[in-house]
Amino acid sequence: MSDALFSVQDQVVLVSGGSRGIGRAIAEGFAERGARVVITGREQQSLAAAAGEMNGRLPVEPLVCDVADGEAILRAVAQVVQQHGRIDTLVNVAGVNRRKAAVDVTEADYDFILDINLKGAFLMSQAVGRQMRTQGAGSQLNIASLNTDRPLVNVLPYAMSKAGIGHMTRGLATEWGPYGIRVNALAPGFILTDLTEQLWSHETMQAWGETNTPQRRLGRPQDMVGTALFLASPASEFLTGQILYVDGGFTAGWNWPIPADGGQS
Repeated sequence: MSDALFSVQDQVVLVSGGSRGIGRAIAEGFAERGARVVITGREQQSLAAAAGEMNGRLPVEPLVCDVADGEAILRAVAQVVQQHGRIDTLVNVAGVNRRKAAVDVTEADYDFILDINLKGAFLMSQAVGRQMRTQGAGSQLNIASLNTDRPLVNVLPYAMSKAGIGHMTRGLATEWGPYGIRVNALAPGFILTDLTEQLWSHETMQAWGETNTPQRRLGRPQDMVGTALFLASPASEFLTGQILYVDGGFTAGWNWPIPADGGQS
């Protein structure tokens, strides 16, 4: 039995970075529930392949858009609006990373990460936000990170971009609330994707991640779907400006090697 309170059926949903990983899982989750989904990415071939493989009630539409290019964003948003007449939900997923110590980060590294992760997300939110203001309604969902809360070592530009996503989420929620637009963020924990598979294949990393996650496992892209659907549905209509950590409890507290008796013996 379906419940309209949690329904996203017939919504027009735009997912940036929707061809792989978390973006792909979220896009397919919307498509399976009757939303009209458009996914964007930088490469036509991989984008079209991903769209064709998704199981949706309606075909998922691929649309090439490099979010580091502001003009490309404007063209993409205009095309979606021209074709569908509106955008009900935006999911800002597109993101990149280069892992290295801060002293080794080049200007090119910095620009590559910040242009896509923060500037691109802002310009996409802005372009879609203009349409949502005209509609008088809409939901935007940004992908934040554990780095939004505190930075991990050797990924500082990435951490800076995700800290910015947190402020962007709250700031846009504050400005756009009067127009019926809600803006929230989903902060994944440690998720196994094609981009992180090699990192988490090391036994030391696996043990650390599992020990410090109360649910004792790493996340999967599919673990993000339920929260994304909730944030786009009428069920969350009084929720905005929030960052929801979907992390298996990682941020709930720290696990440390204290003896079972609390170190009393």
